[in-house]
Amino acid sequence: MTVKSSAQRPRKERKENADMRRTQLLEATRRSIVANGLARTTLATVANEAGLSQGVAVFYFKSKTGLLTETLRDQYQRYDQNWKKALADAADDPLEQVIAMIKADFSPDICNPDSLALWFAFWGEEKFTPQYAEISSEFDKAHRDVMHSLCTVLASKETGLDGDDVSDWIENVSDGYWQKLHLQPDTTTPQLATAATLRLFSRLLPSHATRIAQLSAL
Repeated sequence: MTVKSSAQRPRKERKENADMRRTQLLEATRRSIVANGLARTTLATVANEAGLSQGVAVFYFKSKTGLLTETLRDQYQRYDQNWKKALADAADDPLEQVIAMIKADFSPDICNPDSLALWFAFWGEEKFTPQYAEISSEFDKAHRDVMHSLCTVLASKETGLDGDDVSDWIENVSDGYWQKLHLQPDTTTPQLATAATLRLFSRLLPSHATRIAQLSAL
């Protein structure tokens, strides 16, 4: 019996195998960063986590920088998919959509100890690694633009506020709670952080306060 070489496999099968290996390596990189930190994560630590050779890691990502850059992109894609799904599942109402986005920021899939460790490891290096900054800017802008657009509609009924004010304050408070959850996890929880951010949202838009309280409880 002859065994097909990888070159003889159907294209679909080769792609599936390649996607599986890439995912395996990205997951291993995440685990290595959480366990060792960004600086001490190497092709060797990733290969060891994945149970593969360093040569496989080099084949798919070329270098440590390439591997880490794609790990950050994968992390942002998960975040992107999470808030966009929450937005799509919400009713066609700006108030419900902002509440959905706030809740999505603290969902267990996105806001958990390992994920926060990964975020802050990369953000600490953005100043020195332009690739990281470019990825962050790309994905953050998409989220910020949608939040700003929704808040602009809602703030039009308030006095002395605009969409920039509301969206900036919401996102700054969310960022602050992420930092607190990462550095002082014993002092708060994602549930408390969600509730506090929603209370801020209610204070910023008093004409919507009753509905925000009702929708937040759902």
